[in-house]
Amino acid sequence: MSLRPKFTMSSNKHPNYKILNLIGYGLAKFDSTFVKAFGFSSKSELYNHCVQIGVADTSDTVKNRQDMFDPFFENKRKGWWQRKSDYMHRKIYIDSLFGELDVHSYVNLLKAHLANQFPEYDARKGITPITRSIFKKLQQTGLEAELFFIHRYQSVDLFKNGILKDARFFGDGYDFQIQTGEHFYLSEVKGVAKSVGSIRLTKKEHEQAQEHKMRYVLSVVSNLEQGPKITAIQDPANCLNLKKQVLEQKQVSYHCDARAW
Repeated sequence: MSLRPKFTMSSNKHPNYKILNLIGYGLAKFDSTFVKAFGFSSKSELYNHCVQIGVADTSDTVKNRQDMFDPFFENKRKGWWQRKSDYMHRKIYIDSLFGELDVHSYVNLLKAHLANQFPEYDARKGITPITRSIFKKLQQTGLEAELFFIHRYQSVDLFKNGILKDARFFGDGYDFQIQTGEHFYLSEVKGVAKSVGSIRLTKKEHEQAQEHKMRYVLSVVSNLEQGPKITAIQDPANCLNLKKQVLEQKQVSYHCDARAW
């Protein structure tokens, strides 16, 4: 008996596509060891389990996700090799978060994901805090958009043949600097899950946009759920209809007395 009601495929995107991507990735990368680490003796048992808990309506849905990721790994299966480029960004994204995990750590993370979305699925024991933190990162579009931009920024005419430098850790109001000959651009990357959505600039980002004008480029990676594309907007502070919003936030911190360390 399914733990969740059956879903209807009213849109192109599968309602559980993130979970299915993780399962397909694990099957393609680890193959039978992934199945065993999950606690099953065969792939068909794992497929049926996914149907039972409501991740998918049919076992073919799960198998198709493996087909999606098969071309990226050394196995005997070609999978959907004709559509490899369509799913490259998803493979890169999962690699960036979980690529260094062994099969058991990866399965634990996947179980945490299942337990979060399916309350009836009791698999929270043994899930470490860092695994939970990585799982939270999976829910955000920012990192996925940034990774897609890193691998595809030269597809934007403005950045063609440019050299990218990562500035995300500096927190100066832009994510990347792209040097193109004698010129440079500062690019702030924003992710939008669908083809339509809003973005916001922080105070620091807006200040940088005002200062650098046409050298400041807002790079919106949209449609992350289907087929991402980059829309580059120069001088966004003046080109977009941005409305100022002031939010008051209280920051709480804890201090100790001075002492010898």
